[in-house]
Amino acid sequence: MSWNPGIEPGCPDAVGADAIETLIVPRARDLGGFEVRRALPAPKRQMVGPFIFFDQAGPAELLTGQGVDVRPHPHVGLGTVTYLFRGDFHHRDSTGADQIIRPGALNWMVAGRGVTHSERTSAAARTGPNSLFGIQTWLALPDSHEDMAPLFEHYGKDTLPVIEDRGVSVRLILGTAYGETAPARMLSETFYADVTLAPGGRLPMPDDHEDRGIYIVDGSISVAGQDYAAAQMMVFRPGDPITVAAGERGARLMILGGATLGGPRYIWWNFVASSKERIEAAKAEWRAENWGVGRFDLPVDDRDEHIPLPD
Repeated sequence: MSWNPGIEPGCPDAVGADAIETLIVPRARDLGGFEVRRALPAPKRQMVGPFIFFDQAGPAELLTGQGVDVRPHPHVGLGTVTYLFRGDFHHRDSTGADQIIRPGALNWMVAGRGVTHSERTSAAARTGPNSLFGIQTWLALPDSHEDMAPLFEHYGKDTLPVIEDRGVSVRLILGTAYGETAPARMLSETFYADVTLAPGGRLPMPDDHEDRGIYIVDGSISVAGQDYAAAQMMVFRPGDPITVAAGERGARLMILGGATLGGPRYIWWNFVASSKERIEAAKAEWRAENWGVGRFDLPVDDRDEHIPLPD
């Protein structure tokens, strides 16, 4: 598909540095063999549009027989997005989904009133050295969909729209941007894309969304004459025309945003809700471990263990 953003590309210096409303330097955590950098939620910014959680996992190199094992755990009130650059995950959840995700594809799981899932390095990948590098993010659900039935959708790499032109490649993962629409079912106004810029390549940010942010995965970009390196997130002031330019090594970016929700969200462990009462109800049900009776069950073919409710 051709590059057709529908806006004047402009110049990186057309706005002032104050167009960056929030600059986030993610905190890093060592999870034993690989590092996770969490950009959202941040002390000065809970959400960008509906995006309320944003983690970069890796890059990490794992030895033969090693892998990641995220045991079955619950979610409510959010949608999870898994997107990989390297490696794979075997996803199982309580909707009955059983899916291996590979680089460039999308796993989209909506928890609604409650879902349980696990993510593990596949058995095939463990037969030799393997890598892990990807992004996992959560989208808070609007009030009208907090209690919806859970669902899971998978879309292969070739089904996601790609927009290319003049040193810019955009793979649209979720929502709408640049005249294209990704296939996953969205519950609020959203955009999310994987962007590769050649050295000096310029990307105009979508101007038809209220909240807009960029996470720099690799390389660097300049905005309003200032340079920003990898592992930083910037959130832009609504309404400003924004164009970013890649540095001399090029850049890989995740761009994200959409409409703001009707109010802030409470977050506790893996639960997101518009009220504390919803959080407490979910905690009580997970603690009770009445699988298949209330809102939670364990994934098909992954029922031998689970992560208990934290103290």
